[in-house]
Amino acid sequence: MQLNVSFLFETTITVDPPPDLVIEVDLTSKTQLDAYEALGVPEIWRYENKKLLINVLQEGKYVESEISQIFPNLPIIEAISQYCEQSQTVGTSQTLRLFRKWVKDHIQK
Repeated sequence: MQLNVSFLFETTITVDPPPDLVIEVDLTSKTQLDAYEALGVPEIWRYENKKLLINVLQEGKYVESEISQIFPNLPIIEAISQYCEQSQTVGTSQTLRLFRKWVKDHIQK
């Protein structure tokens, strides 16, 4: 499977399709879900209150989901919470290396 990953501020919707997945990391402002609904983005990940929230588009509206439709075999909600917390004690660089390894290990299964 090849994902369409793009940055919305670089996308011209009349030319480019919407991305398959939006990951919001800006903690100061959030895009309203209805803006992504209008674009037809199938899945959104948001990290709020020390938890990853996954919203999937179903019948034109977002519903919260416990699993990613794009990565159904990855227990991503638990992993993101764990690695974000871990970064506070061992640092960002080491945590990113460990997270990348975890993703590779789980994708290869």
